[in-house]
Amino acid sequence: MPKIEDQKKYLDIQVGKTQLFFNKNYKLISLSNDLTLGLWFLIGSILFLFKSTQTWGTVLFILGSAQLLIRPVLKIIHASGVKKINNS
Repeated sequence: MPKIEDQKKYLDIQVGKTQLFFNKNYKLISLSNDLTLGLWFLIGSILFLFKSTQTWGTVLFILGSAQLLIRPVLKIIHASGVKKINNS
């Protein structure tokens, strides 16, 4: 059965001689990403209201959609890792 420890900076899951850990220090990066994502969609929506700026609005929608796809991948990469446990 995996052993799970919740520390201030990490959540460690130990399975046998391997330990999987998740870093909790990336809250600011995640919140910044969500803020810029919301800005792209808000500005894109405003630009989409006018015929002359619809192309730029569409570009911002595409940028925001790409950022939505990248977000979970970045969170996994930045929040996890594998390390070997030293048996002493």
